[in-house]
Amino acid sequence: MKYVAIILVIIAIISLIYFLVTYNSLIKLNNKVKEAFSTMDVYLKKRWDLIPNIVETVKGYAKHEKETYEEIVNLRNNNYEDMSNEDKIKANQKINSSITKLMALAEAYPELKASDNFLSLSDDLNQIEDEIAQSRKYYNAVVRLYNNKVEMIPSNIVASITGYKTKLMFEARSEERENVKVDLS
Repeated sequence: MKYVAIILVIIAIISLIYFLVTYNSLIKLNNKVKEAFSTMDVYLKKRWDLIPNIVETVKGYAKHEKETYEEIVNLRNNNYEDMSNEDKIKANQKINSSITKLMALAEAYPELKASDNFLSLSDDLNQIEDEIAQSRKYYNAVVRLYNNKVEMIPSNIVASITGYKTKLMFEARSEERENVKVDLS
């Protein structure tokens, strides 16, 4: 009986140590996901703030293309700071396709494409898009590590006990895969 009690105590201690180590690694990965999203969020916010300037510039040249830029304005009417991370990801996926449509309008309006203001804004947008792409890669890599920890046995037991759930990855929609680059030069 004495050996059984000792074995049970050893198993309990090993289980507790495993639980604590796994819990701490989940906290560490969760904090990395938050940091990665915050980095990407800075660039998403920059783009979010650049959109009204692009829309106003396009409006001046393409007055009868109202539907295209109203779609972007409607998407952007939400307060960015009040959105959850998941809402920001979804809103930016919709904005990506709308920006592609808006930039395609420049092809139909040579005077818009030649405008110094529009060229400056499109250069800013290209730079921000590159920064978003880089930060998206890092974010998705960290989310993958985190999701693996949350979903894989035996760490998934600790994750479920402590309330850790998988996170959304920042994915391109199918139409974005076809036309990712914004090039107006």
